[in-house]
This record gives sequence, structure tokens and C-alpha cells, in this order.
Amino acid sequence: MSKKVLVPLAEGFEELEAVTITDVLRRANIEAITASLTDNLEVKGSHGIVLKADTTLDKVINEDFDAIALAGGMGGMNNLKNDKRVIDKIQKMYKNKKLVSAICASPIVLGEASVIKDKYTCYPSCESMVKGGEYVEKDLVVINDNIITSKGPATTVFFALEIVKYLLGNNEDVANAMLVPLIK
Repeated sequence: MSKKVLVPLAEGFEELEAVTITDVLRRANIEAITASLTDNLEVKGSHGIVLKADTTLDKVINEDFDAIALAGGMGGMNNLKNDKRVIDKIQKMYKNKKLVSAICASPIVLGEASVIKDKYTCYPSCESMVKGGEYVEKDLVVINDNIITSKGPATTVFFALEIVKYLLGNNEDVANAMLVPLIK
């Protein structure tokens, strides 16, 4: 049974993060489903790159997912944070011990959903906007129970690989195929 991850795409998302998360998960044969918050499948990122989502959030919001992964970008983060469906989904998944993960500015969304209770990381300067928890500056990725957070664009490969490891128990094959050991 393959694992399923929801990757919501909100206008103003950080393109490098959304693409990398989706790509790495799919390389691991995890079903990563990108979902637009609106009825428009074409979603414009923070650097003007338009990605075409697989579906709309309304069509998949009630499906069972093993994880949710939030890309950052200030605009995207604000759109995620202000979407009641996203907040509700995060809260339900967290309560049901599913993985909730966020990178860059989007740990703010996890704070808005009141699920950050312990250590986390995020894009430097965003920590002042995260409700709850204890900010960890030095770590690229922080794993705490069923929450994974990470710093930003340059850390996305490591963030996505930790999601793979969390869901599948191992990420070495994917990491090796991507030549990650060369940059560790």
C-alpha cells in the first residue's frame, strides 16, 4: 500500500520547495498530490513560476493522507494560514498521528493550527510569528514526534528526504540516486 502525501499549492508558494518536495516523494514511489486552494489548477509561485496542480483541495480534502507537506513563501504561507480547510486538515492529521510538515515560512501555519508544542525550525526571522514551541536555529531539519520542520529553499532536499524516511523507514536509495551523499 503506497503512502499518500497532500502538497497544497497556495498562490505565492516557494517554487523550489513545492517542486522539490513533490519530486523527492515521487522518486520514493510515494503518491504526492498537489492541490490548488482555488478552482484554478494553475498556481503562481512567489517568483512568477506557474505550476499546474494535480487537483483542487476541495476534491481531495476529505481523503485519507499519511502526511501533509507545506511549502513556504510568505504569500503562499499567508494563503495557507487563512484557509480554514488547511488549518482543519492539519489539526485532524496531527490528532490522528499523521505526519504534518512545513518548511520556510510555513511552520507559521502549523503554529496557527496550534500543533507546534516542542522544538521546530523555520526561515530565519519567521520564528517571531510562530505560535508555540521552541525555535531551533542551528538545525536544517527538526523532527518532533509527527512534525517535521525545515529552514528554507536550500534545505528542501533534506526536508523531503526526512519525510520519505518517516513514511517508509528508509531514504537511502533515493538519497543515493540523487547524489545527496556528495553534499552532506
